[in-house]
Amino acid sequence: MTELTLTKTRIRAGVWEGVLSGSPAEPVLDVQHLEKPVVGVTVSVVPERAGEWLVRVPVPVELLSEGVQTFLIRDAATGEKLQHFTIITGVAMEDDLRAEVDLLRAELDMLKRAFRRHCLETMG
Repeated sequence: MTELTLTKTRIRAGVWEGVLSGSPAEPVLDVQHLEKPVVGVTVSVVPERAGEWLVRVPVPVELLSEGVQTFLIRDAATGEKLQHFTIITGVAMEDDLRAEVDLLRAELDMLKRAFRRHCLETMG
């Protein structure tokens, strides 16, 4: 199995964009914000570059509010985290520490859900 790599290219007009490589078939991605799915994510082939896909994640205006907002992008098939991006609004960006803490909190929530699911599956 090939390892997927998602590289950010830009954020423009409220849309996060990146290039995903390492997938011969169109990948299915799961984008989450505060444990809720973000709709409107598109994946399209990059012309003349086999195994590369343009990923576009719209940032809904209703998700923007004061403080740090972190979006997680995962491979829907494996649950593997491919990338994340953070948007800070309403406050001066004194330090990126708040963004890192918010990301850790989101990843911890994801791990807790996976662990609980594992426990339920192994206990029968």
